[in-house]
Amino acid sequence: MKSSQLKKIVQITNEKGLHARASAEFVKTALKYKSIIEVCKNNETVIGTSIMELLMLGASKGSYITIKAKGEDAKEALKELTKLVTSSFYEGG
Repeated sequence: MKSSQLKKIVQITNEKGLHARASAEFVKTALKYKSIIEVCKNNETVIGTSIMELLMLGASKGSYITIKAKGEDAKEALKELTKLVTSSFYEGG
């Protein structure tokens, strides 16, 4: 079965944006899956399993990112990563 790439655009809602702890949580979640995870902001795409690359996106509060997942568990990965981002990385705002 050929796997297709799934993607979802989400807004960064937590106060500090995609900072070190939030990036670490994203990577920790992404690494639970076999799928290839990428994150895009504007025209820049980075690998979703690299804290440094996620930080380089400079995704501040209010900005939008696109999460892409490709692989056998892409649907589940995208669902969990989207929930993580839309819940402000569980920071409470």
